[in-house]
Amino acid sequence: MSMKILIYTGCFSAAAVLLFQLSCSREGGGEMDRIVLDSSWTVSESGREGSIPARVPGCIHTDLLAAGEIDDPFFADNEQYLQWIGERDWVYRTEFEADPAMRACDHVRLVFEGLDTYALVTLNGMLLLRTDNMFRTWSAECGPYLRAGANTLTVRFRSPLREDSLFASRLGYPLPDQRAFTRKAPYQYGWDWGPRFVTCGIWRPVYLEYWNGPRLEDLQIIQESVDRHSARCRAVFFISSPDSRQSRVRLSFAGGRLEKNADLEPGDNRIEVGFSIPDPELWWCNGLGKQHLYSITGTLEPENSLRTSLSRRIGIRTLEVIQTPDSSGSSFGFRLNGIDMFAKGANYIPQDSFLPRVSDSRYRALIESSVDANMNMLRVWGGGIYENDLFYDLCDEAGLLVWQDFIFACAMYPGDERFLETVREEATQNVRRLRNHPCIALWCGNNEIDEAWHNWGWQEQYGYSGPVQERIWNDYQTLFHRMLPDIVGAEDPGRFYWPSSPSIGWGHEEALLSGDMHYWGVWWGKEPFDVYERKVGRFMSEYGFQSMPDMKTIMAFTLPEDRTPDSPAMKNHQKHPFGSEAIDLYMNRTYNRPKDFESYAYVSQLLQARGIGIALEAHRRARPYCRGTLYWQLNDCWPVISWSSVDYYNRWKALHYTARRVFSDLALLPVQNKEDLAVYVSSDRLGNTPAVLGIRVLDFTGTVLYANELNRSVPANSSTVLFQAPLADLVPEGMQDRAVLALTLSAGGRVLASRTWLFVKPLHLRLPAAEITTDITSCREGYRIRLRSETYARAVYLRCDGVPGRFTDNYFDLLPGEEREVILRSDVRGVNLKARLRIVSLVDSYQED
Repeated sequence: MSMKILIYTGCFSAAAVLLFQLSCSREGGGEMDRIVLDSSWTVSESGREGSIPARVPGCIHTDLLAAGEIDDPFFADNEQYLQWIGERDWVYRTEFEADPAMRACDHVRLVFEGLDTYALVTLNGMLLLRTDNMFRTWSAECGPYLRAGANTLTVRFRSPLREDSLFASRLGYPLPDQRAFTRKAPYQYGWDWGPRFVTCGIWRPVYLEYWNGPRLEDLQIIQESVDRHSARCRAVFFISSPDSRQSRVRLSFAGGRLEKNADLEPGDNRIEVGFSIPDPELWWCNGLGKQHLYSITGTLEPENSLRTSLSRRIGIRTLEVIQTPDSSGSSFGFRLNGIDMFAKGANYIPQDSFLPRVSDSRYRALIESSVDANMNMLRVWGGGIYENDLFYDLCDEAGLLVWQDFIFACAMYPGDERFLETVREEATQNVRRLRNHPCIALWCGNNEIDEAWHNWGWQEQYGYSGPVQERIWNDYQTLFHRMLPDIVGAEDPGRFYWPSSPSIGWGHEEALLSGDMHYWGVWWGKEPFDVYERKVGRFMSEYGFQSMPDMKTIMAFTLPEDRTPDSPAMKNHQKHPFGSEAIDLYMNRTYNRPKDFESYAYVSQLLQARGIGIALEAHRRARPYCRGTLYWQLNDCWPVISWSSVDYYNRWKALHYTARRVFSDLALLPVQNKEDLAVYVSSDRLGNTPAVLGIRVLDFTGTVLYANELNRSVPANSSTVLFQAPLADLVPEGMQDRAVLALTLSAGGRVLASRTWLFVKPLHLRLPAAEITTDITSCREGYRIRLRSETYARAVYLRCDGVPGRFTDNYFDLLPGEEREVILRSDVRGVNLKARLRIVSLVDSYQED
């Protein structure tokens, strides 16, 4: 949602503007609407003398880092020595000027878009706010407390850890996770991929708003129906007024302009205006069409008062969650503009432990990485935050649907009125903020709480009596089966609500038959990767496997002597209780032992890509039984060994390149058993595709063992088998460990999709040494690299130190005697790239005999 408030006339003198600019910045493009209080802040520890400069928006950890009071929290094991910060109380303070013209306005409102978390806000010593929720906007009328000259604004933060303990002591029985008492981003307390940095601070913008008379507070656009001739919509103006007054509302949109007289009453007013957009251009997700967005502006023109406007961007589209009973259970999937789409994507977590550090450019880069990997959906996971407006704006523009969790995860929550009231306001505010976005696919109550209560053994672990169990479960139902769906129904009518993800735990066979599924038999259950081919649910919303990040990322948080698996620095950047052991277990099943630490990091990424690649392909092959796949996880909040496919510095791992291939609109998906091999193709195209399937089997020196070409028609929007044959017909007996299957799908001389396939695990391959030659030239995007090897080279990895950029492909196979072209997209020119380029293939990682 894009929002801008325009005030065309005002009650302020030029002198007032000058006074405010001494300590504040002005937001807007020529017309003043608010004064942003983003400068001259200091922070001090409560009860101690002395202060340091503070950044707003910001947080205490980054303020201490900027002042040189602490070392880089992400480096080595520094995290362990910085836990005291979250245990202390901190005081933020600034001063600003206010002149008589401002103080004479009917309304002067102080607004904090985000306070983390427990805070007392005072202005000139007068208490304005007492806050307890990081996810809410907090505001207070402050006109009566403004004075001539300097005004002092103070925000006193209390440690969330002490508040958690206090609430827990009052409850009378333990909850599984004490962080559940506080409405703060759960991941900041630590997760099995993230550090424990319990932050505080003014983490989103703070500003003063001021006006006279009525005010347009919000504008909601409700799409009621759409066909190819017209989109029929309703605009809802939410107006606050101090008195009864004649007014007019005006609506401007593509294809028209409407006006309506409105008699305002004191208090809150709701005015509705129906309108139609002729010949609408639909909004589609990435890969299915364009993301057309319409700008709509609503204006309030009160009698004898200033005029205010709000603008919204909307996308015209229909989106349904389809749950149709069938012979197996019930389907679960999305129907966009009448098309049963296959959801392709990942789970998204916050991009930094210190949220205000996430710049606009980082948001753009991660969304671009998602689009480049052919994704069309992200799940905003319930252990993070409701993201900034920019995130959803970018998803609107990129065609990324958003599965939006409410921020509850892996815990049982209290049900007292204090807690429910702050959650009620939190949910209402965020649903209202996001409801105009076409990217929002559904609202989900929580992450894994239903599963946890029924499968994780909390009842026995915490010794809950029958009455306590009943109370905890009733509190759960009050929150997730009554309050949140009621809020969604009232504030965002027509949007689907799903109480908990997953709907059934992965240990139950029923989880495969309906609803969405989190499958953790691989990793947590230590089952082999090929289980993914059998454990396919109707919508796979979570599953994953870890790997190490890029070596350049490891170098950013370690010293050379730290680069061993058992160093304190590396152990601190592995948060899962048996993460390193699990990677070793699966690596020993699948690959030869890497020869050194750097080779281990490389092979760990191949391992992750292989495992999750098996899952991705199984899910796409199973269409329409399976209607979507969202792996865990897209990104990281710090440099770490984790499940991500893109690391903290937006460096693609092998998994991200694999996801891009499997998520392409046409994907070749081979699968084999002991006797046969079948080649599936999965198509997201909305029309049939005539094509030629090329099939070759080569030994590792390039000798052709089998070749065939088949004319095929790939059916629209489906998965189907294009080819099937006995293994004995494709590769001679005894040659499976030194042969590769090369597949292409072509039309009109153009390759639409390609794929290689090995008949045995990498562990059993008899790979020859590969001498890879390169020819490098400059090009418009950066550098063009042509690679060639006379023998088969598995999982070729390119790395270029000192030249920022991204390779258009990486971790790919080179077929013997064939050339492969890769572009290094980089803004850096004039570099001797050949001297900096490092090339590794799988055989190079082996330990020498």
